[in-house]
Amino acid sequence: MPKRIKHTGKQVSMFLLHLVVFAVANIAMWYITYAGKTEWVYPWPAWVTAAWGLLVVGHACTIWANYEDRGMDTFKKQLQN
Repeated sequence: MPKRIKHTGKQVSMFLLHLVVFAVANIAMWYITYAGKTEWVYPWPAWVTAAWGLLVVGHACTIWANYEDRGMDTFKKQLQN
């Protein structure tokens, strides 16, 4: 079974920064879209929120669901030969 790669404090802090920027930017986009509007408005920030949300989930997975590749040493040896 491959071992889990431990995350560093810098990786976690960069993820939290990513999460905060995501939240602030999305709040601003949704507020700007609907501020003072009384009729129907196309919800264009939904596309940005969905795509960026997937990136945030991927960023979290690279930190907390990252496992070593046991075949990497063999691969590096094959590249050298």
